[in-house]
Amino acid sequence: MGSRIEHRGEFSGTLADVFAAVAGEEAVRARLAALGGDDGKLLSYTSEGDAVRYELQHGIPAARLPSAVRALHKGDIIVRRKQTWQPSGDSYKGRTDVTVSGVPGEISAQTSLTSSGSGGPDHSGAPGSPGSPGSPGSPGSPGSETMIFRTTGEVVVRIPLVGGRVEEFVAQQVTTLLQREDEFTTQWLTDHS
Repeated sequence: MGSRIEHRGEFSGTLADVFAAVAGEEAVRARLAALGGDDGKLLSYTSEGDAVRYELQHGIPAARLPSAVRALHKGDIIVRRKQTWQPSGDSYKGRTDVTVSGVPGEISAQTSLTSSGSGGPDHSGAPGSPGSPGSPGSPGSPGSETMIFRTTGEVVVRIPLVGGRVEEFVAQQVTTLLQREDEFTTQWLTDHS
């Protein structure tokens, strides 16, 4: 059994604007340049109508890895992430599949971008997080709509005895990356509105 990933981000704007900030090629390239680490690059990007598919690579230096991971894998780690998005009624649904070089396992997740439909913010976010009251781009400002970005997935590492510890570390790192991507997206929306 793997370690679960549950993440929710909130953004102000129209569905089209938020989708462009989350999955548009210009935004994906800028986010990767800001957050992709060593060897971060966009490997492919295709858009057909409102459907989008891209593959990117993140690099993680060996020095930033915990000892349990360094014992299993010598050198830097390369993370390959494939993302697909397609329209689904008044929302977008997607899938993320991730592999990590030298680690027997994977990360898979379902993603969605939908309107909250509530007309007001959900104040459950942590202070200063993109969806929390008083944060830049927080939902509920005049004339804005609240878009909810959800990621639900699982990290599976098939290594006897230490796999669970590695899964927990990877799930924590993925959640941190998703939070940083939310912050980037909030700033992108502010800069491009």
